[in-house]
Formats: sequence, C-alpha cells, structure tokens
Amino acid sequence: MRLGVNVDHIATLREARRTDEPDPVVAAALAELGGADQITIHLRGDRRHIKERDLEILRRTVATRLNVELAATEEMVKIAAAAKPAIVTLVPERREEVTTEGGLDVILNQNHLKRIVGALRESGLAVSLFVDPDFDQLKAVTKVDATIVEINTGKYADARTEELQALELTKVAGTARGARKLGLGVVAGHGLTYRNVGPIAGLDEIEELNIGHSIVARAALVGMERAVREMKALLAVPGKLPGV
Repeated sequence: MRLGVNVDHIATLREARRTDEPDPVVAAALAELGGADQITIHLRGDRRHIKERDLEILRRTVATRLNVELAATEEMVKIAAAAKPAIVTLVPERREEVTTEGGLDVILNQNHLKRIVGALRESGLAVSLFVDPDFDQLKAVTKVDATIVEINTGKYADARTEELQALELTKVAGTARGARKLGLGVVAGHGLTYRNVGPIAGLDEIEELNIGHSIVARAALVGMERAVREMKALLAVPGKLPGV
C-alpha cells in the first residue's frame, strides 16, 4: 500500500508566526527520504497554510508524486492546469472549518462536478473525488468521469468504541469493494493515526492512504524521516479489528 504524506500542517506551523519556517518543501523532501510514495497538499481558497509558492516549488522538487487537494472552483481549475501535479483531489471546503469535514456530495453537485472534472481532465490531469463511504456517491462519481475515489475515513477514525469502529470499518471496506468493481482507483484517508491505521491498511482494495496530522505530530518529536518510516512499517504489517 502506498503512503501519501500530507505536509499542510508544516505550513500551519509556519503561518502561526507568519515567517518562512518550517518549510513544507523541506518537509516533503524528508518525507520522501523516509519512504513516502506521494506528497499531498491542500491549497485552500483562504490560503491559510499552503501558498502558491509552495505548490510551484513542490511541483519542481517532489521526486515521487504530487497530489493537490482543491475545492471545485474555476480559480482552482486554472491553478491546477498551470501547475500540472500528478493528481488533483477535489474536496469540499468551508472557510470556518478547521479541517475538511465530510466528503463531497457528488449526487447533489453532479452537473457542476462533471464540468470541473472535465476541465481538469482536458488539462491532462488525473482526478480523484473525496467522498464518504456510500455506494450511491460512488455511482455518482462514475457519472462525472472521475477515475479515482478517496474514501473518507473520518468517522472510522473518530469512533470511540470497538463496536462503532467495526461498523465504520465495514462501511469503508464495502465502499472500497464497490469502487473497485466500478473500475475506480481506490485510496483513503482522513483522521488516520499510528494507532488506528492497521485495519484500514488491511483492506486489499485500497491502494493508497493519505495521512497528514498524525505524521506531522510525530515528526515534531522524532523527525520527519523517522515518523514516515514508522508509518510505512505499519502499512507493511496491517492489523485487523476483532471479528471483522
């Protein structure tokens, strides 16, 4: 299973003092040295952490793949078309949220998303949609011509009992199987940590996990290379929830 490392929170730390360090570009290079298969960033409309400068430099320096999360807006289509990352992941975005809350409602926004996905694909970009684990949303993803789906693992990560965690894992697993049957590429992420990643890593249909906050938090204590290596080791020996 591939590991995408999200370095947004390195930029969050930089912006806390409105200075030039720590640099997410350096963090990305260290993450790749630690074994990251992809670097993920989210260029938000309010530019609260990642800036255009970061995107421009990362596009030239990332040695693996660059995945850029964006809102489905005309502004972001133009930015992505110019930067040409390896993949664009469309995500919902609200200014007042701390981090992304929930997946895209592809069913409700099907016409708009079809137009945005079409524009991105015309620019030669692979397009992924971030969705909740729901089969109806999956079917809508195929109708807007995206080729990859990223399954939101947020509710699984937030589950506070073994029973609830098992229920949410089952939803993720079923959605991953459904996505594969529909011919979609399957990745997952949101809220995953060193403690809860094992069962998700045990799902054969998922090709890649995108993890940010937990790795950056660990990196603050032990360094980025070690933090990434430790997460990669967990993906190599995935765990299971009892009875799942």
